[in-house]
Amino acid sequence: MRAAILAGGRGTRLRPYTTVLPKPLVPVGERPILELIIRQLSRSGFDRIDLCVGHLGELIRAYLDEGHAIPAGMQVAYHWEDEPMGTAGALHQLGSPDGPFLVMNGDILTTLDYAELMRFHEDSAAALTIATHHQAVELSLGVVEGDGATVSGYVEKPTLRYEVSMGIYVYTPEALALVPRGRFDFPDLVLALIAAGEKVVKYHYDGPWFDIGTPGEHERAVAAYEAEPERFDTQE
Repeated sequence: MRAAILAGGRGTRLRPYTTVLPKPLVPVGERPILELIIRQLSRSGFDRIDLCVGHLGELIRAYLDEGHAIPAGMQVAYHWEDEPMGTAGALHQLGSPDGPFLVMNGDILTTLDYAELMRFHEDSAAALTIATHHQAVELSLGVVEGDGATVSGYVEKPTLRYEVSMGIYVYTPEALALVPRGRFDFPDLVLALIAAGEKVVKYHYDGPWFDIGTPGEHERAVAAYEAEPERFDTQE
């Protein structure tokens, strides 16, 4: 199986760590998050990884190639972005995949079963599958309901619940074909597929999931990993 990891962002929300390190090399436990992702993908049966790199990408390549962080039997290719191409546009560098392939951000810590996600996608006969997770947003103020000047209700400090993208997807070659050359972002692809009458499905997962894009979320990810490292990384 083939997977593409988007690892070219500048990680501005995670400064000052990303001043000297690309975000995928920020550590969780004793290893960079990117190495944990690659080990998880290898364990799930992926044998080909495409890394879309940009900002400080030479450090990513040096760490993976010289630090012996790539599992045996894993083929890794690097695709360089001279300028940001967006969360979908960067995938043009992969060429023409011959079947469904996984795409994910390079800063995700989760226990999602990637092989099961691929099976779900193939059974769904969809052009695109989006892995999703429930997210709660707690408001610290009371919400006033009503039209115009008339109040019809009042909810004190409600919790709003949304189903959000995990930053993990399964593409078909047909979905990739709708991505134009140049900068193009994933939300635009979803809308383009729907407008074209293509099937887009979601795969819901309620297990551990952390996007380490902010210091607070990175701290939560580190705490979860250190409490149960075997849940996230069983390869030793």
